[in-house]
Amino acid sequence: MTSPALEFDNITKQYRSFFHNESVKALDGFSLRVEQGEIFGFLGPNGAGKTTAIHIALGFMFPSSGRGLMLGRPFGHAATRRRVGFLAENVAFYHRPAGRLVRFYGALNGMHGPQLRSCTAELLKELELSEVAGRNASKFSRGMLQRVGLAQALVNDPELLILDEPTSALDPLGRITVREILLKARNAGKTVFLSSHLLSEVEQICDRMAIVIKGRVARVGTVSELLEAQNRFVITARGIDELLFEGTRQNGFIKITVPALGQRQAIEKIWLAGGEVIAVNPIRRTLEDLFVELAHKNGGPHTEKRRQ
Repeated sequence: MTSPALEFDNITKQYRSFFHNESVKALDGFSLRVEQGEIFGFLGPNGAGKTTAIHIALGFMFPSSGRGLMLGRPFGHAATRRRVGFLAENVAFYHRPAGRLVRFYGALNGMHGPQLRSCTAELLKELELSEVAGRNASKFSRGMLQRVGLAQALVNDPELLILDEPTSALDPLGRITVREILLKARNAGKTVFLSSHLLSEVEQICDRMAIVIKGRVARVGTVSELLEAQNRFVITARGIDELLFEGTRQNGFIKITVPALGQRQAIEKIWLAGGEVIAVNPIRRTLEDLFVELAHKNGGPHTEKRRQ
């Protein structure tokens, strides 16, 4: 069995609250496995622990308990650093020209000479930054900074890309460009770990995803797997005893709402009771419906004391 690109094993991260002198858990028994060669969506409300999980994976902080592996090595291992590209949510760079910045980060990863110049030029072109490569990045808009940030994350040709809200400041055309780049990376065998609040974006490009609530993984799977169990059907029938079924009655018909997995059983029950099935209509749920339901069911986002 192929080893995962990223694996969290029962990780807990506990902080001491500065103001209240009490313990706060940002991650609580957090376990997750991301396979090689997939685009994996990482979803959750503000304060769910997503950024904390990313920082632990990158070795920026240590877990209070638990363990994890990145590309087969413990989190923070020096041997994995040149094999990973990272884009932080809030991008900040030195006051240098954009092209020079990207080359600088490539050099930090051991690149040099024609290879570095070629990779930098190609990325700047893909991200539509070629014309501003000589301009000081400190003058850029937030959207342009995100483009530069993605270029620096990709310049070392990483096996694993970890992206924290990579398109939050981009316009629709910019998001399409980034989406195409990420799909290209996946098709080349790279793994993309994508943390985002843009549910439609995650739904479009991610092979699998996890929804994190209060420091725990609440759901994980493909979009169809996550929504299949949530889908329901409305069965319209007539000619059955109202005492046998709970539903809404109108003009001699009864409408019964059943889960997807209970559809066949409900229809057979209607037939056995001598009734007639008039129609079966699906009630389609969206990823947003599931996200909101899980957040509300678990008490919504963290309190202000909880760190992300």
